[in-house]
Amino acid sequence: MLYLLLYPLHTSFAPLNVFRYITFRTLLAGLTALSLSLLLGPTLIRRLIRLQIGQSIRSDGPAAHSVKAGTPTMGGTLIIFSLLLATLLLADLHDWYVWVAVLVTLGHGLIGFFDDYAKVRRRTSAGLPGKLRLAGEFGIAVAAAAALYGFSEHGGQLTMPFFKDVRPDLGLWYIPFGALVIVGAANAVNLTDGLDGLAIGPVMIAGGTLGVFAYTAGHAKIAEYLQIPFVPGAGELAVFCGALAAAGLGFLWFNAYPAQMFMGDVGSLALGAALGVVALITRQELVLVLLGGVFVIEALSVIGQVVSYKLRRKRIFRMAPIHHHFELLGWPEPQIIVRFWIVSIVCALLALSTLKLR
Repeated sequence: MLYLLLYPLHTSFAPLNVFRYITFRTLLAGLTALSLSLLLGPTLIRRLIRLQIGQSIRSDGPAAHSVKAGTPTMGGTLIIFSLLLATLLLADLHDWYVWVAVLVTLGHGLIGFFDDYAKVRRRTSAGLPGKLRLAGEFGIAVAAAAALYGFSEHGGQLTMPFFKDVRPDLGLWYIPFGALVIVGAANAVNLTDGLDGLAIGPVMIAGGTLGVFAYTAGHAKIAEYLQIPFVPGAGELAVFCGALAAAGLGFLWFNAYPAQMFMGDVGSLALGAALGVVALITRQELVLVLLGGVFVIEALSVIGQVVSYKLRRKRIFRMAPIHHHFELLGWPEPQIIVRFWIVSIVCALLALSTLKLR
């Protein structure tokens, strides 16, 4: 909104021409989202405590987590509010990719909100029925993937990391594939959100990295130089990604160990879906697997644990997701968190290398 209001005035007041540049608006969106998170965080924590919206701990979780019971949850509303307000203020709202990202994020946030509300109301760790939640997630994701397939220039083509001339066309199969990317990312982040600050760190790293991919994909000359698909309009998603990373940073101020509040499903589902839809728009669906390495490992640890127990009646890990396995091995919680962040940074660097190594 600010962009649409202020940039047209640059003919009368030359300094406003700076709003023309995506890089400037990305920086400003980040500062806006960070400021909102830091300013509104204490108020939200007090409000959640007053409403007795506290975290319910899994009965089969690590015993040490019992001290976390009652910690305010649903803090993801702070991230979503800061992210979306900063985006709406500083992105070009004529760009339909921005609205796809905003609506997918908001839609998954609402599903997460109702899931968290069900947990708080029942005072248990069980929220919405799994099938109902997945149905809602896939409904949103299929609509987004269908829109990208029908109106995006590249249709159902996939970009292969490290191979500049290999771009398989999935045709209509791109729609279920795209939906799986969004839902998979949403639930992988949800599974990772089990320790103080564990999920938000990799989310910030992935969000900032996808901002680079968005900017390069939306810039014709850079895309041509790097020999990556040019996606007109995708550059505006750099503003969205900058706001996402900065909103997460503000939330981390309150979520760092020992956490004053948790993001809840309202945050984890929304943020994961945001990463998934940006990856689809920028044609980096497969790179997301590398970029979100921590999320992939967490999800695979749960899948492997379930499959192994059903087939062999034996567990692979002491507890899944895998961060709980390391807890039971005796690793201190802050140590697990920081080491997972380090792995996320390495994954981000490897993902960025795909821009040039082709």
